[in-house]
Order: sequence, then structure tokens, then C-alpha cells
Amino acid sequence: MTSAVLDVRDLTKHYGDVVAVDGVSFRVGAGEIFGFLGPNGAGKTTTINALTGLVDPTGGEISVLGLAYPGHISEAQGHIGVVPDESNLYGEMDGFGNLCFCAALYGLPRRVREPRARELLDRFDLAEVGRRPFAAYSRGMKRKLTIAAALIHRPQILFLDEPTTGIDVASARQIRRLLGDLNADGVTIFLTTHYIEEAERLCHRIAFIVAGRIVRIDTKESLLAEADGSSSLLLALDGNLEEGARLLGESFPDIAIARNPEGNLLLTAADELELLPLLQRLNEGGVKVYEARIARPSLEDVFVRVTGIEAREMKAAEGRGRG
Repeated sequence: MTSAVLDVRDLTKHYGDVVAVDGVSFRVGAGEIFGFLGPNGAGKTTTINALTGLVDPTGGEISVLGLAYPGHISEAQGHIGVVPDESNLYGEMDGFGNLCFCAALYGLPRRVREPRARELLDRFDLAEVGRRPFAAYSRGMKRKLTIAAALIHRPQILFLDEPTTGIDVASARQIRRLLGDLNADGVTIFLTTHYIEEAERLCHRIAFIVAGRIVRIDTKESLLAEADGSSSLLLALDGNLEEGARLLGESFPDIAIARNPEGNLLLTAADELELLPLLQRLNEGGVKVYEARIARPSLEDVFVRVTGIEAREMKAAEGRGRG
């Protein structure tokens, strides 16, 4: 890994008797996109708030660009951009005004902040609505302007908390492209997400966090290499997925069975899967199979194996409080 721009050691945060973050340690290298992947309530938001100085940790050490917290936290904040899970911009101000206001908070003079605001509006395809009140923006537009505001002072590190949650598909795709472009320009990115597909598309390294603890950190390539050693099949059934999963689970206990986002059964095993016995068991139970195909190993396979949490549980958690 390149030189660390973020160094976290034994970070903990307690809220009374509740342990939100429990001894978390990791390092993020310059130019990385580092992902914190886990369900809501896992401790992702609490961690990012501690890293950006929004909450005081109960214990542990944080260093950003060599600046140790809490003594140098104000200096460090001048080098980071923060995109919270909910927008912190002003609804009555227009997009251009919000960006200029944020720039002024960072001490940028007018001759610098106004051209920078126009530049970011163009980059985020918001120039046409730059004079429209922020409150009138769509959710996707609000998310893009919030990211633009975090970039107004050209930070070296960008922290994003669930950047695409609750927005339309087109806006989410555009934001992912923008994050990739920013990273190509040299910006280090730390993002939390409960979307496994998003982490797989964007991140260089990924930490799995569950119940306040990191259960695995590795590069995306190393994590996917684990899945390459397994055998996976996708089965499209006649709609009776629960019954199909029950039949297969009882007869083939060594096979991991999950439901993928498309509503099919994903079967995974350490050894090669034999299709014929699976089809015979389903047929005996009155469950019809419309399609069976080999599944490409994915980060979801590894996540399920390591954490025991299925992707559908992650998606079902959307909107039920933050972590």
C-alpha cells in the first residue's frame, strides 16, 4: 500500500451501554477508494463521523495526513471533504449560492470561489439549475450538489456516507462515474455503503463491518479470488423460492443458498456443483426450474460467507436508521 493518509487504531465509540464502534483499526493509502461495507446499524456512520471530527471517540487513535486527533483536528478538516448521509446545504439558497457559501467557510476569496462554483456546477451537470433554490432540486440533484460542496476547497480526502442511497438509478450511476473520475484525479475516497454491487464497482480495498467490528479487510481482487475457488449456480424457479430453498437446504446441507437481487436462487459450494441431483430434488418437490446457469463469482458470495448476512437483508435495511 502507498503511504497512509488515514491511520486508525483501536477506534471505539460508546453511547451509554451501547457499543457503536468496537476496536476498529485500518489504514487508507493515498489515491485509494476504500469502502466500509456493512448493514445499517453496523457502525459505519459513527466511524465516519469520528474520522471527520463530528463526534468524539471514546477511545483509540486517528491520524489524517499525519495530523493526529484531537490536537490537530481543525487543521486536518481543512484537507478533507465530507458528504454526510443527509444533505447539510440550505434549501432557500440556490445551488451557486450554496457552493459559494461553503467556499467562504473555507476562506476562499470571491475571485476564487465563484469560478470554482461554476466549474463544479458544470462538472456535475447542474449548471442549468444553478440559480434554482436547493429545496426544489430532485434527490439525485441534491446529492450531486452536496458532493460538489464537499469538493469546493479541493480536499485531498473525500468522505462519503452512503452516497447513492435513496436516489434514482441514473443519478446513482452518474455519481459513481464522478467518484471514479475524482479518484483518477488523485482524490483519496473513503465511502460507507450497504450496496455490495457499489463496493465491488468502486473500491480498491474493502472492510466488512458488522456490529461495530471489522471482520475482514482486503483488496477487491483478493476477496474475489476467494470466490473463484468455489462453484456457484443460479436457478430461476417458478416463483416458489422459499420452498425451493427449503428442499435444497434439507437435501444438500453443504451448499450455501441465497436469493440474489434478481429473485433467483444462488447456490454456492466449495466443490463443483452437480446440476442433475439438484434438478431431481426440486422436481420431486413440485418446484419447476426455468433456467440454470453458472454464476460468476462476486463480492456478494464472499460477503455472505464471511458475515452470514445475505444481500437481501442489506437491501431490506435501507431506510431503517443509519449505522
